[in-house]
Amino acid sequence: MATMTRDLLDADMLSRFDERAPLYDRENRFFDEDWEELRRSGYLLAPIPEQHGGSGVMLDEYCRMVRRLAYVAPATALATNMHCYWMGVAADLERLGDASLTWMFDRAVGGDVFCALHGEAGNDLPLLLAVAHAERVDGGWEVSGHKIFGSLSPVWTLGGFHAMDVSDPDAPMIVHGFVSRDTKGVEIIDTWDTLGMRATQSQDTILDKAFVPDDQVALVCPAGFAGAGPFHLSIFAWALLGFSSVYLGAAKRAFDIMVDSLPRRTSIAISGSMATHPEVQHIVADMRIAYDAADALLERTARDWAAGVEHPDWPAHLVGCRSFVIDRSFEIVDKALDLTGGAGAFRRNRIEQLFRDVRMGRFHPGNTMLAHELIGKLSLGIDPDAAPRWG
Repeated sequence: MATMTRDLLDADMLSRFDERAPLYDRENRFFDEDWEELRRSGYLLAPIPEQHGGSGVMLDEYCRMVRRLAYVAPATALATNMHCYWMGVAADLERLGDASLTWMFDRAVGGDVFCALHGEAGNDLPLLLAVAHAERVDGGWEVSGHKIFGSLSPVWTLGGFHAMDVSDPDAPMIVHGFVSRDTKGVEIIDTWDTLGMRATQSQDTILDKAFVPDDQVALVCPAGFAGAGPFHLSIFAWALLGFSSVYLGAAKRAFDIMVDSLPRRTSIAISGSMATHPEVQHIVADMRIAYDAADALLERTARDWAAGVEHPDWPAHLVGCRSFVIDRSFEIVDKALDLTGGAGAFRRNRIEQLFRDVRMGRFHPGNTMLAHELIGKLSLGIDPDAAPRWG
């Protein structure tokens, strides 16, 4: 497996990605050249089982690959995760005996690109509730809604969405499916001018009675946690641990830049380099402790998932891991910026871009408010669907 994954993401590729990342950020454009190299290498097919044309990479090895990629190009790693996590979900379900998504393998091997159209303004329970709505029609569903943070906008061909069917107000259902980009009623709006992760080009997508045939519908289930099952849990595993890997890879880069630079930095007020300053050593130690803790939790969680460990509270493990790792990544990059002094304010300093990119981590699903609510309720035996939500 180690040799295979090196082939998917070799050192020469990473060097080129590293060189291009600041340019993509500065020009606010998609990572076209990186994308083409990753497509040719087979990276985009990595989680697909070998018998279906992929590499059969499991979640733990995939997360290590993402960290390597994010170390040099965080936005490239984040956007490609949106496609790769769907491949991982489909593979997980097949391993469980559910063939409902195996069609995705042939489509991906044939060149189709999957994205995630789950982001919605005004919905803090993604996947489980939806602002977008779905209406049953002959042969499928008509879907309408405004989706945000649609990474891979320049290249995706099939958008994974969820929408609410409220035809029975007493029993709302969530429709999970994949809408073809060329479907009438699909419009992509250029909105992506953001603080960080600019190369992801995560534009808004408008769905206006876009038709989705039944064979592109993955699941129709009750709204809320009551409808959650292996499909949802696999998305949580591959998406959230993938996100975590992106931001931890970026944080490791910030740490390494600082550790490399401090012995060369001096001050007229001290006889040695800045590396001899006791407070600098204290900050670097805090960064290292935070990184090692986050790395250990992410590695263990991904390895347990890949090994099929049956934790009875997997949602708490996955959401907690995502929250902890991204929070520690924040802290590491923040401290790296502190240690740069005024130099960190300049765009020519790579720490400046890493600082902005890592800001985006807390916008992903499973944010700190939802993580604490979900983990607290599950730990205390409180039904997350219970109404009222609080009180």
